[in-house]
Amino acid sequence: MDDTTVPSKEAEETRVRRSGLMARLRGYFMAGILVTAPTGITCYLAWLFLVFVDDKVKPLIPARYNPEYYLPFSIPGLGLIILLLGLTAVGMLAAGLIGRTLLRIGESIVQRMPIVRGVYSASKQVIETVVGQNATSFREVVLIEFPRRECWVIGFITGVAKGEIGKLADEEVVNVFVPTTPNPTGGYVLFLPRREVIPLKMSVEDGLKLVVSMGIVTPPDPGALPARRRGA
Repeated sequence: MDDTTVPSKEAEETRVRRSGLMARLRGYFMAGILVTAPTGITCYLAWLFLVFVDDKVKPLIPARYNPEYYLPFSIPGLGLIILLLGLTAVGMLAAGLIGRTLLRIGESIVQRMPIVRGVYSASKQVIETVVGQNATSFREVVLIEFPRRECWVIGFITGVAKGEIGKLADEEVVNVFVPTTPNPTGGYVLFLPRREVIPLKMSVEDGLKLVVSMGIVTPPDPGALPARRRGA
């Protein structure tokens, strides 16, 4: 009886130790993924961006002005540096009297082209609205009911409705962009009364993280959710 019981107890203890060791190893492995994956993905995407810019900009640089022509190795990010310097130089030129004059002449020529002028005007207005120094769009995260009641989605206020749309209502109407997930570049543009949107305290960056991660990455709660503003 004793001869059969002792070996079984030792085998059970060995099995428990092995399972505990495997559990710890799995935990260490998952911890390693959680630590290295965000850094690795960020570095990989940054490298892809650098390579993309270099491939587009470097061919435009004359060989005698390209430092890589005199070096036995390539310089990662050279195209990005040249692009930043070029954009800065264009901005400095446009800020001067000669630059403003050339810009007005160029815009007057573009405005005479039937199809091109529409694309140019729309893109210019969007860029000035989003990245202009006095831009106030896309800086507020809101919660709205869409596409039906009691179904809530994240949206971003892009401005106040103006023109014909703004005149249709007796109250203030806001433009709300509702992005799709996990690709936030697509979505819907809604025109809603200000009272039907619930402003959130989270930043635009946190709101985009919530959308891109399909709701997995939830930002910390900065406070109690604002009271519901719907009258119904």
